[in-house]
Amino acid sequence: MDPLHPSWREALEDELDSPYMAALRAWLDAEHRSGKRIFPDADNWLRALDLTPLDEVRVVILGQDPYHGEGQAHGLCFSVQPGIRTPPSLANIYKELDADLGIPPARHGHLEYWARQGVLLLNDVLTVEQGRAASHKGQGWERFTDSIVRAVAAKAEPVVFMLWGAPAQKKGAFVKSIDAGGHHLVLKAPHPSPLSAYRGFLGCSHFSRANTFLEAHGRGEIDWRLPEC
Repeated sequence: MDPLHPSWREALEDELDSPYMAALRAWLDAEHRSGKRIFPDADNWLRALDLTPLDEVRVVILGQDPYHGEGQAHGLCFSVQPGIRTPPSLANIYKELDADLGIPPARHGHLEYWARQGVLLLNDVLTVEQGRAASHKGQGWERFTDSIVRAVAAKAEPVVFMLWGAPAQKKGAFVKSIDAGGHHLVLKAPHPSPLSAYRGFLGCSHFSRANTFLEAHGRGEIDWRLPEC
């Protein structure tokens, strides 16, 4: 794994040097040597951390595992590489952005612009085998990404956590919200998947609520409008 930004390296050093991470690296290497295709490419496994240093995180959006189709995943949850068709869940995210902030849907699904503004787009599991959703579940990534969420939750600066769907809400259950005496804003809604978006994700107004909170706490709004790739 490539060297991390110093803010992440300091927070995650014990995890990166732990036996479970060594075992995960060995397992991934064995999978690769056996001829299996692993997405994203190895240099993008920690792309979310590369683009969004810990000391710049303003919003956290949690996903599950990478897209398992050719050319899709590049290390950011819900995001796909330029030229790839916008996935259904992201299309619903765009619908909510339009309804909430009047931002028309982007013509692509590449979300690096958000990440560079401090939106940590973090999956629970950071790799997957081609064509096999959730195939790398239970190998150790979950423990590592738990430590990432904990590092963000420990920040003195207020952060917005967008927890969409039961798995994300479980992963962020320990984050102390302003409603519980903490200093972070925790926003919960169903997952934006077509199977659940109409149960409360559409209409949740998370994007405007996030910006109102960030602005009120002196952290500045996120520009959710995506430029052309």
